[in-house]
Amino acid sequence: MKTTTQIDGEMLEKLIETARNARNWAYAPYSHYAVGAALLTASGKIYDGVNIENAAFPAGICAERVAMFKAVSEGERDFTVLVVMTDNGGSPCGSCRQVMAEFGLSTRVLIVDTNGKTHIDTTVEGLLPWAFRPEDLL
Repeated sequence: MKTTTQIDGEMLEKLIETARNARNWAYAPYSHYAVGAALLTASGKIYDGVNIENAAFPAGICAERVAMFKAVSEGERDFTVLVVMTDNGGSPCGSCRQVMAEFGLSTRVLIVDTNGKTHIDTTVEGLLPWAFRPEDLL
């Protein structure tokens, strides 16, 4: 899959380390599947996120959306790279993909495991082709 955003190795390592550190704060008492995310914005800020589960399962939220919502709540709207870390390099859910699409199909997405191995290096568009976008409401 095509990538559009190039970042240097140092920044990539920083994003992976941020996602790794964020996993320590994941609240996953039911699935035991801790997820950490690190989102780089066009302004150069990094926002982290963790999954947060709830006994009423639909009430939880994924790490990817936490990172994006944190960024949006501080005025960010232009995202460059999102790194998602899980034990096994699991891919984002459909809800996360749709939220990612809201803010740009060209955002680079890297899915890595806890060893730092990249399983997927693509864009939001690569994860969600034919995404439903704001312009589709017109």
